[in-house]
Amino acid sequence: MPKDLTTSKIDRQNILNNDLAINEIQKKSHLKGIDFENKILFTKSMVASFYEVDERTIERYISSFSEELKLNGYEILRGKRLKEFISAYTKQFGSDINVGTKITVLGIFDFKAFLNIGMLLAESEKARILRQMMLDIVIDLINKKTGGSTKYINQRDKDFISAYLLEDNYRRQFTDALKNYVEDNRFKYAHFTDLIYVSIFKEKAKEYKKILDLKASDKVRDTFYSEILDIIAAYECGLADAIKEVYVKQGRKLSCREVESILEKFENMALWKPLIHRGRIKMASRDMALRDAFHYQLSEYIQPLDKEEYEKFLGAAGEELERLMQENKDVLKRLKERE
Repeated sequence: MPKDLTTSKIDRQNILNNDLAINEIQKKSHLKGIDFENKILFTKSMVASFYEVDERTIERYISSFSEELKLNGYEILRGKRLKEFISAYTKQFGSDINVGTKITVLGIFDFKAFLNIGMLLAESEKARILRQMMLDIVIDLINKKTGGSTKYINQRDKDFISAYLLEDNYRRQFTDALKNYVEDNRFKYAHFTDLIYVSIFKEKAKEYKKILDLKASDKVRDTFYSEILDIIAAYECGLADAIKEVYVKQGRKLSCREVESILEKFENMALWKPLIHRGRIKMASRDMALRDAFHYQLSEYIQPLDKEEYEKFLGAAGEELERLMQENKDVLKRLKERE
């Protein structure tokens, strides 16, 4: 899905929160700034010079996007820190910084803020080139970390295995309840699975597979994040009990329509609201940032990923977990198939 960093704050923040990508961009861009307080900093003049725009253009963007730029490293130096910064500039460049003799405040950009302003500058060709480089680096980084496929990036979460096995156990309880307490219908398993999926993340299995570009042979639940698996498990466990309870009360097998009514009442319980809200945010936001997959039905839930999320799925711990899962996939399969 094409990304326009000049218009999408979420896409901008997803890059700026990804420290692994920022480090790669810094290495490959070879940008030189002022070394100060273990950071690379840039003055407004330096930023304008690099992007080949007037300083007044930079000032307009600072005014229009001040909150975003401050969040990503733009700040105002005063007093002692300003004097120390000017001294650092003089030592590195061998000349006084051109800010005037009576300057009392100075706005400076760290590397992230420098990239942030480049993401916003629609009128700069150099900014456009840098934006494309940033997007290419992010794509290359994710592909490198996932071996060219993000299909199972969800399995890099340390909580995935326990959620996966737990959900499988409750899945059997649910399918047993459909088998034992609901009238025969060869579509009932797929039908009620879809109703659960729609209730939780507004998509049927077929729609979800299309969004993630999964093959017909791919198992949907192998791609779910642990939080989604936990909610599905809770649904299946609760519904299995609710179906059995009505079956015992009625003394006969239930129709599919009766089970639909049970599900409708079940899903409207207030306790699900915060869990489903959180689950939708996790699925929509992670898939947008990590899989470049856009869940149209969940667009209102999309948020930028924070640094911890990137570290979870792209960092060393995620790589080690993925390696262990590959080495022990036969054991995992046996655990799933155990009675």
